[in-house]
Amino acid sequence: MKPAIDCLLFDLDGTLADTAPDLAHALNRTLEHFGRQPLPFEKIRPVVSHGGIALIRRGFAMEPQDEGFEERRLHLLDVYLKNICQHTRLFPGMDQVLEALCRKGIPWGIVTNKPAWLTDPLMQALPMPCGTEVIISGDTCEHRKPHPQPLVHASTLLATPPERCLYVGDAERDIEAGKAAGMPTACALFGYLQEDDRPEEWQADFDLERPQDLLALL
Repeated sequence: MKPAIDCLLFDLDGTLADTAPDLAHALNRTLEHFGRQPLPFEKIRPVVSHGGIALIRRGFAMEPQDEGFEERRLHLLDVYLKNICQHTRLFPGMDQVLEALCRKGIPWGIVTNKPAWLTDPLMQALPMPCGTEVIISGDTCEHRKPHPQPLVHASTLLATPPERCLYVGDAERDIEAGKAAGMPTACALFGYLQEDDRPEEWQADFDLERPQDLLALL
């Protein structure tokens, strides 16, 4: 059944935008800086949605409490910031979705765990068919996803009840946060799912094989 949707909210990495090429570049330059061999892209892509900690784990087989972990994480983030939108693009078909939202006057926004000092320059550099109404970064609120607070805050800023906002994400925490916020959810199966992810168990309201699948819900 077609839901009553007054706004759309998107996760950023792995949902709205394909950021994996630039984050993989940052990890591989970090590996090389610390005397390691770069990893193939397909080994890096699945963990991109989980941020710098997950990337350093994947590249160095280290944990946050290990000596040198934070040094490597900060180096990775520095490289990433300097190359934040070299190869990042909207996922194919996402521009059609955003154009449809603009045409129909449906507001849309971003709710990401990415910190604002990375989110803001990326959003400024990324070509968009129309502007977003709200951007909630990982440090905008006291809590981050999977806590529902960032999504509730976004719906408040958009003056739209949560049950009339659709949240789209590619990670279990996205679906968990959306459900806890009282929003219908859509799982972006085209995003950065890890090998052991079981999206069929996340109980999203909709599964999206490609961004254009959203058009049928508008």
